[in-house]
Amino acid sequence: MFKLTDDRSKKGTPLAKVVMQTLSDLMNTDDKLVFLEADLAGASSSTIIQKDHPERFIQMGIAEANMIGTAAGLSVEGFKPFVHTFGPFATRRVYDQLYLSGAYAHNTINVYGSDPGFDAGPNGGTHTTWEDVALMRAMPTAVICDAADAVQLEWIVKEFASMKGIHYFRANRKDVRNVYAPGSTFQLGKGNVLTKGDDVLIITAGQIVSDALDAAEKLAAEGISAEVIDMFTIKPLDAELILKEAKGKKAIVSFENHSIIGGLGSAVAEVLAENAVGIPFKRHGANDVFGQVGTQDWLQKEFKLTADDLVATVKGLLK
Repeated sequence: MFKLTDDRSKKGTPLAKVVMQTLSDLMNTDDKLVFLEADLAGASSSTIIQKDHPERFIQMGIAEANMIGTAAGLSVEGFKPFVHTFGPFATRRVYDQLYLSGAYAHNTINVYGSDPGFDAGPNGGTHTTWEDVALMRAMPTAVICDAADAVQLEWIVKEFASMKGIHYFRANRKDVRNVYAPGSTFQLGKGNVLTKGDDVLIITAGQIVSDALDAAEKLAAEGISAEVIDMFTIKPLDAELILKEAKGKKAIVSFENHSIIGGLGSAVAEVLAENAVGIPFKRHGANDVFGQVGTQDWLQKEFKLTADDLVATVKGLLK
């Protein structure tokens, strides 16, 4: 069961460090876990694994497609590989290898795509991925998670380490605001209702879950009751929860650090359309654009992915 944090203003451990420390700890008892890095050990904190388990740390260099092929070979030999690189290189650049050598061949590869969306920051448009979820949603059998905070991310890594198949998780490398209390647990494929509301349903995922909660509080101050769902598992999607919580609402909004094309918003739209849910719906995310250079905070505002932007969308849809 999960519990919300008492102080959402605080930030947790940097998410990359959470991934690497969790994997290093798991390696103490699971000798089949291996980690492959694409020349980003310093940036991703995977030096933790390199130091603690050097025999199971493989530095692949800037050769991401080869990294996926190597991971597939390790899977064939009974190992459970985790791989890391920035989001666009973990999905777009290696898609054919991941699709064929991974999913089609029924291998196990756990992929950490870091710094999605506006998290690319000063690395700019070449390192920005607004399309990683869309790509991975199209891959048969793939599982996709977008972690809200450090607590949820640790749980996701542990869960994926015990599963077979292709698993993709996206998360910032840096620290983000806490959403969940330490010790919270989750259920893969099930969304979490964080706040109840009568007027609007907000379905979100990733680090902007905290911004959605901020928006719900701002809306409440204006007399608008908002319900927030953390849909941290984007595939498989919790369609049952969406349909249940949509009942009686005046509007539904998806909110994501991703393109509105092919991501969480598209997945929600498919559920609503196929079930003829006659409620106004709006996808809120990046709108058919490329990335830019800037700080993460500036980029979040530039691409209109703040709590205030979400409030404006909700109010506009209700009108």
